[in-house]
Amino acid sequence: MLSTITSVWVERLKKEGSPEKAAFAQRFFRTGKGQYGEHDRFLGISVPRVRALAREARMLDLPVLDELLSSPLHEVRLFALVLLTEQMKRTKIDKERLKLARWTLAHREALNNWDLVDVSVPILVGGLPPTAEWTSLVGKLLTSKRLWDRRIAMVATLGWMRQGSLNECFSFAERLLDDKEDLMHKAVGWMLREAGKRDQVRLCAFLDRFAERMPRTALRYALERLPPSRCEFYMAIKRRSV
Repeated sequence: MLSTITSVWVERLKKEGSPEKAAFAQRFFRTGKGQYGEHDRFLGISVPRVRALAREARMLDLPVLDELLSSPLHEVRLFALVLLTEQMKRTKIDKERLKLARWTLAHREALNNWDLVDVSVPILVGGLPPTAEWTSLVGKLLTSKRLWDRRIAMVATLGWMRQGSLNECFSFAERLLDDKEDLMHKAVGWMLREAGKRDQVRLCAFLDRFAERMPRTALRYALERLPPSRCEFYMAIKRRSV
């Protein structure tokens, strides 16, 4: 049975739902049989509205957030993750930040679609300093059979890039070159593009080594901020490898 405060917020979120938007979301987030979002259920609430409600809720404690993250409803889990990110941003106490980051990884089964990962992980997991111990712990997810674990690890590097470290992005991207999932190709390419915005020379050095081997989608994403001549150069390498 849910606690009273959890029930109040779940009912509040349900009242914000739209059947039409929910039906669209069910298609957009690929919830059909055999698709990556199978079994997920949507209420049909916009992300800005979820964020607005999260600002009202503010400091819900972890037991309540645990209940919210256990919900089968997508936007309820999103609501909990937004609350967690806001708590992470507010606290400056290292011990509390580590607690939130570890708690997120322990509850990562709730992060079962790409938007849930992308909204929360750069702040909650990538928000800690990229120490050898922490990046090694996160890096273990790269070998998980679960798609969302691997995406968590890759997208966490965005938080570390914001702190000035690109090493993890290039290291993790190399380890994921042979991943078979299109959503991982997009995540790898996206992170490489972000790295290139900070250090184009280093991105090109990575592409010099791996453009031929990279999945086409990952390569295209990685090239988006490079000059057209460089894009054509690397795409030509890829075409010759096919």
